[in-house]
Amino acid sequence: MKRNTQQLNSLAIQVRRDILRMVHAVNSGHPGGSLGCTEFFVALYQNLMDRKEGFDMDGIGEDIFFLSNGHISPVFYSVLARSGYFPVSELATFRHIDSRLQGHPTTHEGLPGVRVASGSLGQGLSVAIGAAQAKKLNNDSHLVYSLHGDGELQEGQNWEAIMYASAKKVDNLIATVDLNGKQIDGSTDEVLAMGNVKAKFEAFDWDVIEIEKGNDIEAIIAGMLDAKSRTGKGKPVCVLLHTEMGNGVDYMMYSHAWHGKAPNDAQLEAALSQNYCADESDY
Repeated sequence: MKRNTQQLNSLAIQVRRDILRMVHAVNSGHPGGSLGCTEFFVALYQNLMDRKEGFDMDGIGEDIFFLSNGHISPVFYSVLARSGYFPVSELATFRHIDSRLQGHPTTHEGLPGVRVASGSLGQGLSVAIGAAQAKKLNNDSHLVYSLHGDGELQEGQNWEAIMYASAKKVDNLIATVDLNGKQIDGSTDEVLAMGNVKAKFEAFDWDVIEIEKGNDIEAIIAGMLDAKSRTGKGKPVCVLLHTEMGNGVDYMMYSHAWHGKAPNDAQLEAALSQNYCADESDY
């Protein structure tokens, strides 16, 4: 059963708490982008994707998702656990040496919900395209979703994949770009300006929509339903999701500084106090 907006927002608060506690516990990880994409992941897994019970690597007969910018694993793991893929208690093992929840998602640990290792940037779109074409070969009408960082688009392999997807009419794919304008060394414009991202995708013959309020659950759902309605029409679909890195924690927002830095004890308490919900259930 799909959750209503209030339930989704409450879950988003819980996921933010998970992210903060996970990276704090090991003084390692990437809270900024994870917090910025929290609402997207919650909406995707709780409302938008057609998912089966349980998990298998083939993903036949259901929508599937690939995380390309794998460093935002904290939000991915939290939402997978909160969506029933594995016990929520396992979040406490994040980045431990013997954990299934490594800093970047991998497949050899057999963690349910993870279909590809995404430690190296720029490769996820190629994988998603291959999966989308496999669905077509299997006469499977379900969709493939993927998420990419805007700084990640500086990797050249993306553009080969973008060219291929439109040329081969991979129209059962919705690729979302987290357009927060920040990466580990500063703003994307300072590091390597990409100009008009929408115009670039359109020049490669993609259908492109923008979600301006990328941290608003209702706006995300409306935008992604629009994207879904455009599939099956001969073009791959790109969603430009305008988010704020570190969303929900005032001292992390509007800066790239928390891309890959964990909060200390006092900072954690301040962040958790900003993300209180009555029905919270921390692991």
